[in-house]
Amino acid sequence: MMFFHDYKRRSIRKKHFNYQQSAYYFITICTKNREHLFGNIVNGNMILNQYGQIIKNYWSEIPHHFKQIKLDEFIIMPNHIHGIIKCEL
Repeated sequence: MMFFHDYKRRSIRKKHFNYQQSAYYFITICTKNREHLFGNIVNGNMILNQYGQIIKNYWSEIPHHFKQIKLDEFIIMPNHIHGIIKCEL
């Protein structure tokens, strides 16, 4: 049986970068097993389903919960999202 404290995950943080400064961050979040959960692309346009619409709504809510975050570009794809946020500390 594996416990969380037995597992060591490699950090993806950039060494020697000051994460306490204001900066832009590019975020990608993928679905488990790359399942198409957020909608479909039809004639080159992303058509959001109910889950894609939930993601869109929650993305716009981020600054209401984290005053130091400003939203920039954002896109929802069938199995992942991309977003750029600015953290102003």
